[in-house]
Amino acid sequence: MRRAWVINRPEEEPRITAGPLPAEREVGVVGGGGRPQSRAVAADRHVGARIRERRLMLGLSQQQLARLIGVTYQQAHKYERGLNRISAGRLFEIAQVLHVPISWFFEGLADGAASAALTAGQRRVLELARNFAAIHNERHQEALSEMARVLAAQAATERSP
Repeated sequence: MRRAWVINRPEEEPRITAGPLPAEREVGVVGGGGRPQSRAVAADRHVGARIRERRLMLGLSQQQLARLIGVTYQQAHKYERGLNRISAGRLFEIAQVLHVPISWFFEGLADGAASAALTAGQRRVLELARNFAAIHNERHQEALSEMARVLAAQAATERSP
């Protein structure tokens, strides 16, 4: 069943009505698992995308993040997709686990900038950096670094005419 909530004229009693309403009086439609489309939905998606971005930067899986913040994998997934809102307390926990201030999740939101998903190339760079940092042998790190320099130089010469 669809329910709609409306703003009535001041002389009318507030009421909840079922079914379609005249467009000029309808504020939002609720029911069937949905909620009004608004800036709040965009904010939820933005915060979720920022959580996912930071989780990937740290090399955590959704399951690991969920375990660290005390929710199910499905709940963590819904947070990242912006399908479920995150309470202030839960956002505080997530910020602590991901080692960022709470404000980090909202950066770029005021600009109206859409949350950009990481590209495949960006994911590879993050994975490379995580894996490089996990190598504790300095000689191995230097060898990998030298290999990257040689491959980059080779690619540059192949591109030049």
